[in-house]
Amino acid sequence: MTVVSTPWFVYMVRTAAGLLYTGISTDPSRRIRQHSGEITGGAKALKGKGPLVLAFTYPMPCRSSASKLEYQLKRWTKKDKELLLRQESKQLNLLEQLSGESRIGTAPASD
Repeated sequence: MTVVSTPWFVYMVRTAAGLLYTGISTDPSRRIRQHSGEITGGAKALKGKGPLVLAFTYPMPCRSSASKLEYQLKRWTKKDKELLLRQESKQLNLLEQLSGESRIGTAPASD
């Protein structure tokens, strides 16, 4: 029997004030609905900060790798996250490097 792994996603949500929230989920659109208060289970950090916009998603093969990449991205400055959102194609190479098991969680990304 072959076990099919559910893909996980690292996502970023932009608040009405322009703040960026980073998280992981198997279903980012459902998670946004939770954060927005449409359904139960949203993060307390986002309560009352809507409207929320899904600004970024990046697929990962498993929860462990998604969590490690989330941890790394949460250590980035807002400036670096904005650069990722503006120049996504250039920054995806960096994300691919960070999402390798040997790189995640080692050191913050440098300029």
